[in-house]
Amino acid sequence: MRLLKLVAVLVLLILAGLTGYAYFGDMSSDPREMRMPVELDLGAETPVPAEPASAPAPAPEQAAAETAPQAAGTDAGQDDLD
Repeated sequence: MRLLKLVAVLVLLILAGLTGYAYFGDMSSDPREMRMPVELDLGAETPVPAEPASAPAPAPEQAAAETAPQAAGTDAGQDDLD
């Protein structure tokens, strides 16, 4: 039983020491400048878009749902998950 108490106390002291070192120990690294040459143009051609950038056309289902009037009191076009 005395040996178990000794092991428990040693474990607690080790954990407390590790926690104290993590909080108060100087573990920061010294900053240093690093320079690396970077080759920006590798000779790859940039792709040209086929169409000019504009707002995408709505899908046919969305266009039909937006233009078709809904009857009063109906849930046409709505999905209920109940």
